[in-house]
Amino acid sequence: MTPERKIPDRRGRKARRTRDTLAQAAFELVLDRGLRNVTVEEIAEAADVDRRTFSRYFPSKEAAALDSLRGDGDRINAALRARPAPEPPLLAYRRAVLDWLADPASEPWHRRPRIFDLLVVAEEEPTLYAVFHHIRVDAQEDSVAIVADRLGVDPRQDIRPAVAVAAGAGALLAAQAAWVRGGRPDALPGLVAEAFDALSADLLGEPSPAPEQHRGAPGQHSGTTSTTEAAEGTEATP
Repeated sequence: MTPERKIPDRRGRKARRTRDTLAQAAFELVLDRGLRNVTVEEIAEAADVDRRTFSRYFPSKEAAALDSLRGDGDRINAALRARPAPEPPLLAYRRAVLDWLADPASEPWHRRPRIFDLLVVAEEEPTLYAVFHHIRVDAQEDSVAIVADRLGVDPRQDIRPAVAVAAGAGALLAAQAAWVRGGRPDALPGLVAEAFDALSADLLGEPSPAPEQHRGAPGQHSGTTSTTEAAEGTEATP
């Protein structure tokens, strides 16, 4: 590799380290002291940079504190791209979320230190929650594009990709809200399974599966077909 190519690589790595350091400082300060008791200047000082440098990476302290959550949407979308092509969209989205929850290497929320605490704070602080909402919307836009590509349709003309993603993301959001309000950090995978089951069972008037049918480890699927998978297994291609 030529020296000319090495320089941008080094700059990119340095920028990534600076961003990560700022994000970690914001994350820790907000959790230790509370959002309203932390300033941008204090975050910058903790990361050993100035205010101007902070502003090059983040528009607000809320965006910095929640930056570690942005990669989770990317991980779910990577799992969605990897799902088998014949899977109907909502089933593929469900299994992508469960794959993310089951993979220790992806550091899902219930396995990552203090993420539970951060989401509790986000539920309580409107400005923090608003930033979290924008992070979710960005991830969902990518999900819609992935589902549209799986179906071979234009999402501007065909509403099904957006509907599938809205339903799946809504189930994940409902599970996340129940998770932080329930006070049990290890309960997230079971709540996600229950939320997705409700899409085709309780809400569509079909019989609900027995609790034992969906309280297994994330990503594990029994030999029988669940109520959700039966409903989602209908024809999904144009």
